Amino acid sequence: MKKTVVLGASPNPGRYSHMAAERLLRYGHEVVLVGIRKGTIGDLPIHTDKPPIAEVDTITLYVGPDNQPPWYDYILSLQPRRIIFNPGTENPELIQLASEQGIEPSIGCTLVMLGTGAY
Repeated sequence: MKKTVVLGASPNPGRYSHMAAERLLRYGHEVVLVGIRKGTIGDLPIHTDKPPIAEVDTITLYVGPDNQPPWYDYILSLQPRRIIFNPGTENPELIQLASEQGIEPSIGCTLVMLGTGAY
């Protein structure tokens, strides 16, 4: 299964990042949660630092474009295969930076991708 970092993870069950993390876990993916508020989703802690994570397949992004620049170096350092820009997170600057490093940008919704088998 694909190791996925949920960036912008929230302990609030009403947030899409929370729903996506739960669904990724349900589908059997290895999930690492990174956000700005401590908490958990299921049994997993939300990291509020920028932990080193090896062998990342996907970063699914739930951080708005205005708040992304402080995350650029961290995101790129994880060297994921792809970054999913969920609705409202699309950012041409980060898309270009990722593309230049051979990281595939994907504009889409993680929840829809999982539901349709496109993940």
